[in-house]
Amino acid sequence: MDIALAEARDARDRGEVPVGAVVIGPDGAVLAQAGNRTREFSDPAAHAEILAIRAACQVRGSERLADADLYVTLEPCPFCAGVIAAARIRRLYFGAADPKSGGVLQGPRIFDHDQSHHRPEIYDGIAERECAALMRAFFAGLRG
Repeated sequence: MDIALAEARDARDRGEVPVGAVVIGPDGAVLAQAGNRTREFSDPAAHAEILAIRAACQVRGSERLADADLYVTLEPCPFCAGVIAAARIRRLYFGAADPKSGGVLQGPRIFDHDQSHHRPEIYDGIAERECAALMRAFFAGLRG
């Protein structure tokens, strides 16, 4: 989660919503890491999870990451949860819950739908205080 937090801080420093993600292979090696880049790329799909999964798939030469784990600082949105399922991510670890836009344990709970072809193991609350504080500070700065 430390790598994901570093990516989130880098995203914040670029003016992006501070979300970071890292894909870890079965040997514990980092396959890919990314932070949000939606504004920088003018791409609403450039979420940290999507960028990290795309890069890991390129490293692997496959659209599936069945033996890989994803760490992300914020509960994935429904869009990202769908991609996590499609990539067959083995385990999902996330920091802060997202009551407004989350799609895993909040809102639509994507992995609970019959249409979801895969459900990763889910572990929430990893470095939750630090992840949530980063988000709160970012949005307070926008309002302040």
